[in-house]
Amino acid sequence: MLTNEIIQQRLVEKFGEQVSNFIMHYDILTFETEKDNNLKVLSFLKDSQELGFTFLNDLTAVHYPNDKDRELMVVYMLQNIRAGIRIRMKIYTPISKPDVFTAVNIFSTANWLEREAYDFFGVNFVGHPNLIRIMNVDEMDYFPLRKEYQLEDQTRVDKDDDMFGR
Repeated sequence: MLTNEIIQQRLVEKFGEQVSNFIMHYDILTFETEKDNNLKVLSFLKDSQELGFTFLNDLTAVHYPNDKDRELMVVYMLQNIRAGIRIRMKIYTPISKPDVFTAVNIFSTANWLEREAYDFFGVNFVGHPNLIRIMNVDEMDYFPLRKEYQLEDQTRVDKDDDMFGR
């Protein structure tokens, strides 16, 4: 039977210190790896007969503006459907060079998920076949889910509050 302890043990056996910060968060094993290792770790998790994480449930990004050289975090949620186990893998990249290798060749679901992370956070998925905005207009010159995005000025008088339900 596959357990979180076995998953962690296999990852450490294969990658050593390249995988770290193992914690349980809401019953989900969570760990980190360097961004240059993301494809190696994802391939191992998918291709291993014992582990069998064949489904990429979700991929998103988070912006930590005060975490120097680790401002953008990319989170991969993987699932072993047969065993009913999910795990979370995190990688970090500096906002000055937000390049991360695309996982599209490993998980086809990464195609849309990476485009969404690019559109809202500006993560550049190197090698992605069609990395264009997916929900925002092409002319947008910023990434709205970064914490540097300015919120609406509440003192504006050029809007009629009745039109916006206020």
